[in-house]
Amino acid sequence: MRAFAALVTQLGYTRSRNAKVALIADYLRATPDPDRGWALAALTGEADFSAVKASAVRTMAMERVDPELFRLSRDFVGDTAETVALIWPETATPTNDLRLADAVDAFATVSRARAPALLADYMDRLDSEGRYALIKLATGAMRVGISARLAKTAFAQAFGLDVDAVEEVWHALAPPYASLFAWGEGGPRPDPEGTPYFRPFMLAHPLEDGTVDLADYAAEWKWDGIRIQIVRIGDQVKLFSRGGDDITLAFPDIAQHMPVEGVFDGELLVRGEAQMGEAASFNALQQRLGRKTVSAKMLAEAPAFVRLYDLLIDGREDLRSLPWHIRRTRLEAKVPALPADRFDLSQVIEAADFVELGRIRDGARDAAIEGVMLKRRDSLYVPGRRVGLWYKWKRDPLTADCVMMYAQRGSGKRSSFYSDYTFGCWNDEGELVPVGKAYSGFSDSELKWLDKFVRQNTVNRFGPVREVEKSLVLEVAFDSIHESKRHKSGIAMRFPRIARLRRDKPASEADTVAALRAFIT
Repeated sequence: MRAFAALVTQLGYTRSRNAKVALIADYLRATPDPDRGWALAALTGEADFSAVKASAVRTMAMERVDPELFRLSRDFVGDTAETVALIWPETATPTNDLRLADAVDAFATVSRARAPALLADYMDRLDSEGRYALIKLATGAMRVGISARLAKTAFAQAFGLDVDAVEEVWHALAPPYASLFAWGEGGPRPDPEGTPYFRPFMLAHPLEDGTVDLADYAAEWKWDGIRIQIVRIGDQVKLFSRGGDDITLAFPDIAQHMPVEGVFDGELLVRGEAQMGEAASFNALQQRLGRKTVSAKMLAEAPAFVRLYDLLIDGREDLRSLPWHIRRTRLEAKVPALPADRFDLSQVIEAADFVELGRIRDGARDAAIEGVMLKRRDSLYVPGRRVGLWYKWKRDPLTADCVMMYAQRGSGKRSSFYSDYTFGCWNDEGELVPVGKAYSGFSDSELKWLDKFVRQNTVNRFGPVREVEKSLVLEVAFDSIHESKRHKSGIAMRFPRIARLRRDKPASEADTVAALRAFIT
């Protein structure tokens, strides 16, 4: 546990991506099995212990220290795990003799009732660094700036392997990845054949300036859903997100209706009333993400379907080394065999030239369209982003002037700053009502100014949340507006971010909810 705790601490204080990769690679080379495998599982979100809940950790801490002291400390620190790790009373010199694999085995089998006592016993044996890493491990909330792709990159670097080759076998294996490490140290490559395993996605570069020749590129709509991969082999079907996460349980209505063997690339959407393909906004899809079970009511109210983009494997034949236009023809031949209520084909946009395509893109304000995809007609299906092959050409964002209403401290490096802002617009009764929340889009210097504004203009406190004087106007950029029963305003923004601080503009001149509703399509 000592080495794992040191790794977690170092990752939390390291900004450079390359430095993070090097830290993980060094740890994986130096640490024996199975500890290194469980560490890798924790960093990639594959270590899941349902018995240990964050609420139980808070309760356990308040039994050891004064509850008011804990609340004040949590409010200042901004992170429960860090607060508990620092405030936990040490009754003796920590021995730090806990093995990571032993902790994993215990958390995997302990009951929910017994879990707090087990965690407390372990924490009594650790110093603050070890306690912090243990809580993060137990609650499955590492949040140390590590994506699953970065962790896989670190593994590949540690053992001199190709990261795309690692990702292809990764999802066919289970922690603590003994066969994966054996391969890294010179053994045979794990063979995932015969299982519905993940293939790395081909991604696109942003098309920010310039044009492309539509004789060389095909254009499709960029739909605002979840990019997924559907894999069927024999009777087994799996659905994977772009990051390789298995999301099959959240969308059984898709998995159960894929009758064709192969690997398909597409966009997961929810049925709606939009004119272009009847795809609802992302908000409807979001209600189903992350679920391990889906109720019959949710299946009926938010039926999922997939808009197919590409065909990677046809039966058992790998098509990835063929040009896009051939894969497209093969895909078009497959679609009639699929249930029409669950699968359809992403249509190619017909345009005379790039100028006309731009006009078509700018006129598409459907709630489920983000922009246009441009795919080179002769492009092979290769993992990652390759220059000149695929481009994404997003439509320009919408903007609105909103008033800051509430602020909350961020997490990690922002735990000392009020960096998460809830903002609102005026309703018909002349009342400010929340329409969104954002924590990005501003510079470091602007963050410091905003934090100072919040502290100097607080009018009320609700736990970690501060209500501020309604005087600061924020220009908010967003992709779309959709109906929302969760917000008092009845609407919510998709991908809101702070575009500008409008310190020159009085709050009375901010936008209205009615004006935002005009953006709903």
